[in-house]
Amino acid sequence: MTNLRLSLTTLIVSLLFSSVAHVASAAAPTTAQNPDQEEWIDLFNGKDLSNWSPKIRGFALGENAFNTFRVSDGILQARYDEYTEFKERFGHIFYNGGPFSHYKIQVEYRFVGEQVKGGPAWALRNNGIMYHTQDPKTMAVEQDFPGSMEYQLLGGNGKDPRTTGNLCTPGTHVVFNGKFTEDHIINSSSDTYHGDQWVTAELIVHGSEKAEHFINGKKVLEYTGLQWDDRTPNGSGFIALQAESHPTDFRKVRLLNLEGCMDKKANNYKSYFVKNKPDACQYNK
Repeated sequence: MTNLRLSLTTLIVSLLFSSVAHVASAAAPTTAQNPDQEEWIDLFNGKDLSNWSPKIRGFALGENAFNTFRVSDGILQARYDEYTEFKERFGHIFYNGGPFSHYKIQVEYRFVGEQVKGGPAWALRNNGIMYHTQDPKTMAVEQDFPGSMEYQLLGGNGKDPRTTGNLCTPGTHVVFNGKFTEDHIINSSSDTYHGDQWVTAELIVHGSEKAEHFINGKKVLEYTGLQWDDRTPNGSGFIALQAESHPTDFRKVRLLNLEGCMDKKANNYKSYFVKNKPDACQYNK
């Protein structure tokens, strides 16, 4: 009987301590996350076109004409096997999130196969990442390119030098080397990438102030003063990938938002934020 009483006493004491510990743990403030750990967002999930909307010239937003954009083996593809001729059906596929202003975006891409019949010569092994774009809902049915900044992706023809990571400016302008320019294309200093090799493109955007292009980790272009044709700042917008007549693969599309809570006392403060968003701050209660 004595042993039974001791066992019951021990059990009750153990349960009491366990309950107290649980309550104390629940009442304890939440530990702030690591402020230096980058939290990338995968815009492409590797499975389907969820959160993406195609816009192909001559067709309404959301209509994936000729199955131009598709996913196969974890790769987002731009394809033309269901076209008989291109007929200037320039395509873009927009990420449904946004708009974004301060961020990094990384895209792994490669060119494959042959250009579709009727594709313009300049579009051979040519595609792009469109950023700071107009809202795709405002594009006209027959509009070929959205107003935007374009991080141009180019592949080599097997012999001639051809930089990638260039800038194109449909409906926009920038300041380059300290001078305002209306040049539609500004070439980067990148190497040439022939064949079907994968290339990593990275873009760092600071609103309308500055943008930097990187290819395989190497900085190849920088410009400032991002603006629309009417000279108003172009500091935020949407993101799209192009289908400009040459088959292209995208196997990674991810974004690191550089805008967020910059109060070090907040749980969600990040050391890499460059644009403060006070209403995003979260604190222990």
